[in-house]
Amino acid sequence: MSTPLNRQWVLKARPLDEVSDACFEWRHAPVPTPGPGEALVRVVWLSIEPTQRTWLNPRATYIPPVALGEVMRGVGVGQVIASRSERLCVGDWVTGMTGWQDYALAKDAGLFGFNPVPDGIDPKAMLNLYGASGLTAYFGMTDVGRAAPGETVLVSGAAGSVGSLAGQVARLRGCRVIGIAGGAHKADWVTRTAGFDACIDYKSEDVRARLQTLAPRGVDVFFDNVGGPVLEAALDHLARGARVVLCGAVSSGYKDHDYGATPRNYMQLGFKRARMEGFIFLDYVSRFPEAFRELSAWAAGGRLVHAESIAEGLEHAPSALRGLFEGRNLGKQLVRVTGAP
Repeated sequence: MSTPLNRQWVLKARPLDEVSDACFEWRHAPVPTPGPGEALVRVVWLSIEPTQRTWLNPRATYIPPVALGEVMRGVGVGQVIASRSERLCVGDWVTGMTGWQDYALAKDAGLFGFNPVPDGIDPKAMLNLYGASGLTAYFGMTDVGRAAPGETVLVSGAAGSVGSLAGQVARLRGCRVIGIAGGAHKADWVTRTAGFDACIDYKSEDVRARLQTLAPRGVDVFFDNVGGPVLEAALDHLARGARVVLCGAVSSGYKDHDYGATPRNYMQLGFKRARMEGFIFLDYVSRFPEAFRELSAWAAGGRLVHAESIAEGLEHAPSALRGLFEGRNLGKQLVRVTGAP
């Protein structure tokens, strides 16, 4: 019987433009053996997120870049198959920074190590609703955007994992919610399934004209995942005292030295006495339990939905990351690394 190997995607070269398979090297390494306080995790699901593209650039963002020759960084969920940890037992489902590989060592650490998936939770939901996507949507809309009942909220990237949840959080807080998405299928999903009041298809509609029709008094909160011309259009349509939540700028492709040249009309923030604020969900670690309670209650009551796009096989991870910037995903992009229940 052959000895199992650990398939890995290793960063080979930093992308100058779009992410390509040539940036990574496909390697086979021995399956690691857990030491004291460690557990061996068989990775089943990987989370693919736009922020991973920023980690491929040579300069640090909110965390250091992935080093050349290092296994590509990524959060995943899997099952413990061997353990020398008192905290993690064989059979446990756990989530943590697995990297793009079949097997990962989970060290006996706390929050930023590996943590067991709570009973009754679909393991892959820890990469979506109860992971970075859900937490970003929740705190971005409640704390940074301060969305209040009766306000008009605009969300770009509304069919993505963060945007779709952020808009629903605003709706559940009593807001009127308008989305911006690319393509008729996505726009239809945003309104029919995610429950937004309206959605602008930027591929076939004039965003500025539609904003004038849908929000004639302006937008109170703009949750931006896109940047570029969409951000400029929203800034020209702010209500007085508006809040702009700076979450992402996927239109830039997150290339090195290029996170977008806009907005040229940033003075609209001054004219409308508005503010733009960036944040990272990790700023709210002490309040994660609060977010989990709210999100789980909404989901259990059928008032919060989330979509998934699944790529089958670890070999497709680079393509899945590239697809986020090509608009291929609806909701959360996942990679099924191995056979999953």
